[in-house]
Amino acid sequence: MSANEAQPLGTSTIATDISTQQATYLPPSELAAKYAKGLKQHYAIQPHASASQPGSTKIKTIENFYVRPRWLFVRIETEGGVVGWGEGTLEGHTEAVQGSLKDIARRLIGWDAMNIEEIYTYLLRHRFYRGGEVLMSAMSGVDIALWDIKGKVLGVPVWELLGGKIRERCDVYGWVGGDRPSDVLEQAKVRKAQGFTRVKMNATESIGWLDSPHALDETVQRLAQVKSIGIDAGLDFHGRVHKGMAKQLAAALEPHRPLFIEEPLLPGHVNELKDLYNKTTIPIALGERLFTRLDCRPYFEAGCIDIIQPDIAHAGGISETKKIAIMAEAYDIGVAPHCPLGPLAFAASLHVGFSTPNFVVCEMSWKMHYNTGGFDLFTYMKNPEVFKVEGGSVGLLTTPGLGIELDEELIRKEAKEAESLEPWINPLFRGDGGEIREW
Repeated sequence: MSANEAQPLGTSTIATDISTQQATYLPPSELAAKYAKGLKQHYAIQPHASASQPGSTKIKTIENFYVRPRWLFVRIETEGGVVGWGEGTLEGHTEAVQGSLKDIARRLIGWDAMNIEEIYTYLLRHRFYRGGEVLMSAMSGVDIALWDIKGKVLGVPVWELLGGKIRERCDVYGWVGGDRPSDVLEQAKVRKAQGFTRVKMNATESIGWLDSPHALDETVQRLAQVKSIGIDAGLDFHGRVHKGMAKQLAAALEPHRPLFIEEPLLPGHVNELKDLYNKTTIPIALGERLFTRLDCRPYFEAGCIDIIQPDIAHAGGISETKKIAIMAEAYDIGVAPHCPLGPLAFAASLHVGFSTPNFVVCEMSWKMHYNTGGFDLFTYMKNPEVFKVEGGSVGLLTTPGLGIELDEELIRKEAKEAESLEPWINPLFRGDGGEIREW
């Protein structure tokens, strides 16, 4: 007699016998036991000597430095001698951001660097024309530097100011391949040896609006090769692939289960992206070319992405990136900061990650294809060990501010040399008929 068949009145059933058995619980896991009382504190609070001096946190100077390979650093110093560093890199538009920073500098001298929200609001709302990649990148550099200053003045890491840590490590991924991806298998093996468990690569080379379906074959092969060594891979479509090809490529990739596909269509195509979203089970990521919460809002409301990728050097710095992350959580969207940039943008992204529940992974530019001429993520750092990759992640940054030490002498020297050089610009892709294609 089964548990669900009718039983004589007053008799016990199999179902009731099971329900009255004493529940058996497994012992807590190793991680549950380790964090039974929450995350522990790993540092001593060390306020700066000027913290108690009235007027010491007023902004004294704002400078910017263009350094190779293609980064724009911002330095702010207070009257009390505290120096904060930020990054306002906008790849291919350096001079435009520098012009905006010149305007910002003359406006902010004498303001209290501790009032980050007031300064951010002033820079955004005081102008009739607002937003856009140039102004927001300039604001990003300033905003990150102000958070660095505030952390140093109070003697705490930036994540402490963002509500405290919710994790002790942030997952990261490195790059394989380049603008025209090749040799990805060997590069993936190197990345695995470096401690990465995830990588990202460009999905395609230059591709036509409606190209041969065979133009997609190598993309699928590359993904299969990389995954064959036991690491995950995201595919960056980079906005190169138009709608007709994008849905073919997503379908071809699906059996190989990429970590995500990034910018499968150009920003602005919200309805088209929703159509693609409904055709694939692959997580869709996007956001490096969105600069405020208002830019992200249509994608959140349309339900057409799984991962938002704000670039902290473009999207208003730590202040706006954190707000985008909070907004994304309400739509069950993960946050994976876009960061093919320098150490300041990377450190700032990690601080958001350490304090954000829906953070998933952060891009890391160490040894990526844009970093040429002997310049790389650690070039201007005195403590590169803080970015050590272990088990696919980077550990908590625990010193005041952003937690990285820069070689200011080298930065000034390199910036002086770079003044005589043409700033970095992105490559230009053309088709067989000479037509310009998406890069």
